Amino acid sequence: MSEKSVASPLGAVVREGDGYRLEFVRTFPDPIERIWAALTDSTELQGWYGTWQGDPSTGSIEVTFCEAPGDPGIVQILECDAPRRLGIVVPSPDGDWPLSVDLEAIVGGTQLTFVHRLAEPYDATSSGPGWHYYMDRLNAHLEGSEPTEDWSAYELLGPQYALPE
Repeated sequence: MSEKSVASPLGAVVREGDGYRLEFVRTFPDPIERIWAALTDSTELQGWYGTWQGDPSTGSIEVTFCEAPGDPGIVQILECDAPRRLGIVVPSPDGDWPLSVDLEAIVGGTQLTFVHRLAEPYDATSSGPGWHYYMDRLNAHLEGSEPTEDWSAYELLGPQYALPE
């Protein structure tokens, strides 16, 4: 990534009925089990997003986000169909964020589809760049390189995540 630019694919804000969703589709050369581990194993997750502790069978875990190490949050697990689908609700200052990840084994790797269902007032100009940042951090982690901690180029992406006309 060059200074003040992001070369990875943008996500999309998509109209969905009377609401919107933010969606990222990424393809990785890794097998589906490797991607699943990067999303669900606390040690793997630590490399790009944060750590979790607790018993997932209870329906919730405590997540300590790498960007807010002193402020853990309780993440609700809505759906877990290993290694294909994970549905969770992440707390945020703006209200709960329903998120899902679908993985599909494809020729040569795995396709990941990440969805953040937006709540009113349907604004993705800050969450879009944020999730873009984390998608790139996931990619770097899977490649074995050091994930970026430089947010400056991502914050410039806000207008790219405006609602569609």
